[in-house]
Amino acid sequence: MKFLELTLGSHMIAHGYDDKNKEIIEKITVDGFSKKMVAISRIKSVSETYILTDYIEGRWIYWEYEESFEDIKNILVQ
Repeated sequence: MKFLELTLGSHMIAHGYDDKNKEIIEKITVDGFSKKMVAISRIKSVSETYILTDYIEGRWIYWEYEESFEDIKNILVQ
């Protein structure tokens, strides 16, 4: 399994949908960023604002990140 070192901060966890089909989002706000090792296989999407990763039981996490979009793109397309 390959990993990528990322500097991640605040994030949103998508827990699924309620009975009215509205997405259930839990917002986690942290001060600053911290380094984490993320399995590349868990990364589903990268935007200029968030990295979307999967999580257990069908949950998704939208992470704020400190690196540049270009740096992450260059690492992932190798």
